[in-house]
Amino acid sequence: MNHPMNHLFEMGLDEVSAWCQSHGMKRFRAKQILEWVYQHGEPDQLAWTNLSDRDRQCAKEELAVITGRTVSHQAASDGTQKLLIQWDSEPGQSSDTNPLKVLTDDSSLQTECVMIPSLGHDAHRKTACISSQVGCPVGCKFCASGLSGLDGNLSAGRIVEQAWRLGQLEGVGRISNIVFMGMGEPLSNFSPVVHSVRTLASPAPEGMGIGARRITISTVGLPKAIERLAEELNLPVTLALSLHAPNDEIRRDLIPWAEYTSIEELLSACSKWFDKTGREITLEYTLLGRLNDQPHHAKELVGVAKSLRANINLIRYNEVDGLPYKRPRDSDVTRFQTILCDAGLNCHIRASRGRDIAAACGQLRHEHQTDTPT
Repeated sequence: MNHPMNHLFEMGLDEVSAWCQSHGMKRFRAKQILEWVYQHGEPDQLAWTNLSDRDRQCAKEELAVITGRTVSHQAASDGTQKLLIQWDSEPGQSSDTNPLKVLTDDSSLQTECVMIPSLGHDAHRKTACISSQVGCPVGCKFCASGLSGLDGNLSAGRIVEQAWRLGQLEGVGRISNIVFMGMGEPLSNFSPVVHSVRTLASPAPEGMGIGARRITISTVGLPKAIERLAEELNLPVTLALSLHAPNDEIRRDLIPWAEYTSIEELLSACSKWFDKTGREITLEYTLLGRLNDQPHHAKELVGVAKSLRANINLIRYNEVDGLPYKRPRDSDVTRFQTILCDAGLNCHIRASRGRDIAAACGQLRHEHQTDTPT
């Protein structure tokens, strides 16, 4: 008899306990199962040695851990590592029990996730940049993620699975931070993202035990969804707004979805977020050479940023083959930051990481699909 597979990363302690009891196991077995995955990093159900042979076989047949296959695993000279994961069309147990095994597949159901280690005094920090969708519906004109549109949403389990898999890479160890800055618009896949955030933040053995303050959700800006997130999540995560322009005219030229909302409406939603959560907003601003990186753009951005409690991250654009946008000059980036800082704003230039492995959002998937014969 074939039983439906349950994705373990989708299940909390109560759900695993109910599954155990429905299969004649004691409730305490649920904690042991979750400990094997979250604390020991063991995806092979047959290796869960404190379960009986029968219970391990039952888990093998019905509890999926690894549901995607690694198509590509790349490591950069700065320690950044990137996975391109192939997902089956339906959740289920993958034959790939080794999360590092590389398989090839020409299907479009692929997403990227990146492990970014910090350097210097903060070397213990390991950030997982994860995807929430297959492709992206927003279609930012400078981003590789949405070049082929949206192919589907990721389940909460598959969102968590990305972070877990990155933590299993050689030499990585514990993931300390999560950023939803991979492929997709998190707030357009609202419920699975909220579910996954709760799992990521839950202490072991029920989750990955990553403090909510170390989790960042990045959105291109859906005002109603931002307000809903503030009401429903009730966790002190960081909200990052992908602004990328100092005015509506430039923003709507770069981001098609910006046609449906204004910067003023976004700032109002972000103010409500702060009032509800007490958490400052992070404004993400990708600098595109000669397009939005000039002094008059910086001065206009000062007026926008000063209207709310916010930090500003400046991001140097990573070039994408086939797109016309250019990486900004270092002198323009420095001048841009100086104008913001002189105005009393908290502004940082994000270090470019993993450029030698196409670590920018959507690049690896785009290059793999371009290079794969059809």
